[in-house]
Amino acid sequence: LSSDDSVILLGEDIGIDGGVFRVTDGLLAKYGAERVIDTPLEELGIVGMAIGMAIQGLRPIPEIQFQDFIYTAMDQIINQMAKIRFRSGGEYYCPMVLRTPYGGGVKGGLYHSQSGESYFAHTAGLTVVTPSNPYDAKGLLVSAAQGDDPVIFLEPKRLYRTTKQEVPDDLYKIPIGKAEVLQTGDDLTFITYGSMVPTVMDTVKKNNLNAEVLDLRTLVPVDKNAIMQSVQKTGRIIIVHEAPRTGGFGAEISAMITERGIDFLY
Repeated sequence: LSSDDSVILLGEDIGIDGGVFRVTDGLLAKYGAERVIDTPLEELGIVGMAIGMAIQGLRPIPEIQFQDFIYTAMDQIINQMAKIRFRSGGEYYCPMVLRTPYGGGVKGGLYHSQSGESYFAHTAGLTVVTPSNPYDAKGLLVSAAQGDDPVIFLEPKRLYRTTKQEVPDDLYKIPIGKAEVLQTGDDLTFITYGSMVPTVMDTVKKNNLNAEVLDLRTLVPVDKNAIMQSVQKTGRIIIVHEAPRTGGFGAEISAMITERGIDFLY
């Protein structure tokens, strides 16, 4: 917001209340109601407004309060946000970042606990990002906000209150599409992302495993080179993610490894 006047925030309760998880706390007072906009409870309208802003030269960052509520806006996301560059032959583009908390861990019940990343990964034209820690969250958000194509930015809600980390005040970028090796090892590889990263790291440390841990950070585009390098190195893979198993993104990773490197596994 401070470095780019074209960035606009909009969403339910993001201004006066600072968001249900206080992610935008204090921004209304600092930047004003024209740049931090409290909207009605209307997800379809929030995304539609943001798309209009984006194709007119702004860089909106709308928030859907919980990912569970995003489905009423899927028509705008799939048929407009993801496709405007292609359906216009490159005449228009849609530089926007759609933020939303996702996943379980806060005793939210059936309408506040879903992990729907596969819906978005399945949709051509969308970049899908899910950080696992505060440092990555800032760096990936800056990269996403400075890009020219739409990004679904999935924030694991259980990590809001369980993870702490020093984050620089200055702007910095983490490249989208680049996984991070959190720990090197030779016996097996854990491939994970989002809220499962701390769970995997705790498990590896408690059991003193000689394991490599790969945090994908970006699901689309996924870092295929990093995955296959680790597969070739260890020959054993465990994929850990928080989502329905049927049609989950972990199955896509498994299929990719099978197609590209089944001979490396033993």
